Amino acid sequence: MKKKVLFVCVHNSARSQMAEAWLNHLCGESFTAESAGLEPGKLNPLAVAVMREAGIYISGKKTRAVSDVLKSGQSFSYVVTVCDETSAERCPIFPGVTTRLHWSFSDPAAVTGTDEEQLAIVRAIRDAIRARIEAWCIEFTAAPCRLEVSR
Repeated sequence: MKKKVLFVCVHNSARSQMAEAWLNHLCGESFTAESAGLEPGKLNPLAVAVMREAGIYISGKKTRAVSDVLKSGQSFSYVVTVCDETSAERCPIFPGVTTRLHWSFSDPAAVTGTDEEQLAIVRAIRDAIRARIEAWCIEFTAAPCRLEVSR
């Protein structure tokens, strides 16, 4: 049976969306991932672009609120915050047996510089999220995760 995972960040616009997409892509045989935000915003176009470069398309995803997920009554095996520690502390407690994890990644919304500099930084964030997801998949599953992605 697949374990359900909810990735949470502040706006559900980049980090949590990328983590959801990576887990579903790399380890979809073992996990089903969703994402939500504390204060949902708009999908970050830089996140969409760098994920598209990796062959994963998130442009059709909608942002959603953690409170809406909580109200839906869904249960999750894991709730993983991917924002800074202070924001992660604002995440509500989910009912049931849920393991809460915190993986801090830089916020793509805070990236500055030229377009190319911003893309380079968001690519590094994307790659850090992927590396963390790969390590977690290997740690928690007996089967190797799907590590190849077209580029």
